[in-house]
Amino acid sequence: MNDQPRTSTTSRRTLLGAAALGLAAAPLLGGTASADNGTGGQDAPGRKRGSFVTAGGGELRLDGRAFRFGGTNCYYLHQQSHYMIDAVLNDAAAMGLTVVRAWAFADGAGRSYRALQPEPFRYDEAAFDSLDYAVQKAGQLGLRLVLPLVNNWPDYGGMQQYVSWFLGLADDSYGDGTHHDRFYTDANCRKAYRAWAKHVIQRRNRYTGLRYADDPTVMSWELANEPRCRSDKSGATLLGWAREMSTYVKSLAPRQLLAIGDEGFYGRTDEADYPYSNYEGSDWLELTALPAVDYGTVHVYPQNWGETSGSKPGTDAASWGTRWITDHVADGRTLGKPVVVEEFGLHIDANRDVPDTAARDAAYRAWTDAALASGAAGDQFWLLTSRVDDGSFYPDYDGHRVMWNSDPANPTRSTAELFAAHAKAMAAGR
Repeated sequence: MNDQPRTSTTSRRTLLGAAALGLAAAPLLGGTASADNGTGGQDAPGRKRGSFVTAGGGELRLDGRAFRFGGTNCYYLHQQSHYMIDAVLNDAAAMGLTVVRAWAFADGAGRSYRALQPEPFRYDEAAFDSLDYAVQKAGQLGLRLVLPLVNNWPDYGGMQQYVSWFLGLADDSYGDGTHHDRFYTDANCRKAYRAWAKHVIQRRNRYTGLRYADDPTVMSWELANEPRCRSDKSGATLLGWAREMSTYVKSLAPRQLLAIGDEGFYGRTDEADYPYSNYEGSDWLELTALPAVDYGTVHVYPQNWGETSGSKPGTDAASWGTRWITDHVADGRTLGKPVVVEEFGLHIDANRDVPDTAARDAAYRAWTDAALASGAAGDQFWLLTSRVDDGSFYPDYDGHRVMWNSDPANPTRSTAELFAAHAKAMAAGR
């Protein structure tokens, strides 16, 4: 059994936890909720927010036309100051990006972050200020948001926090998953997750006056960020949970899209190659085919998954990622579902096929070209960051930071320009 996926993922997620520790400033409170005017599509001070993105016929659609996008991730919007939210969303808009994925969870009191859900069934309304403001700001800029409801990883609490609350079990997210995976089967964990989903989706944004479920700025909800169930390699446990929760979340937000938020593991019992195997107990085809799921999600981290020449002679990270993308888009077409490559990233690491920025840009260009040519509905690189409250730049915690600024010292300007040009091509459908 390959230990590489476990080791590499631990490193990446632990670094993201450091981000929470170092920069989770207390949200800036301000503003009051506007009165609901009953339109469901207009926010204070009276500006129309547009239409909901829909899915059908194997594509995403907006106002009767195919909707394709280049986008990004910025997980920290739910925790930071208005200044930091403005900085990164203004940059996203300036790049021509149209969709941003950010966290809609922060579980467990007494941590380095401001908990949205300090304990089961109790929610800190003051702590929602950052997320509320981010939704308002995104809407003003014409951006759409994708919001996962829980984390597979212990950063910001996640599934392990639910397991700790109700079962008192230690974290084995990076081990065999026996404790972690009780999240999917324990009745109290499932009840608390459903209550959380209902609270977030139906709560009223203090800045827009709209319930989240009524705001087209929220393009889609995701059941989780990167759900895995290593203790049941058949995939049945994760599939059963996803079937229940996708039906429930869709009933709460019928006008918004729904996705699983998984990485795209194929779950094949006869496949030794880790991402195509059943090691993580996740079957992308079955999850994407669920009736309440509107589109399939794909993540691309060949270096983390051992798909490099150093780990597997004859393989290189860039070409492997291209194959991974095109395989999923083709399979999505067979399912009749759109596919979004919603996370992808590479470290600059000469020992893992990416010796410098030019090599990384070349790989990213190959991947985004593959997404465009194969018919992917969208793609979202990991991750766009910008300035923090003292005017400096958000630290590069995990080696994937991309910044849009004219500072001559910005080593990622060429990468940002590549993604800006790609977003324009995706929007044009060519």
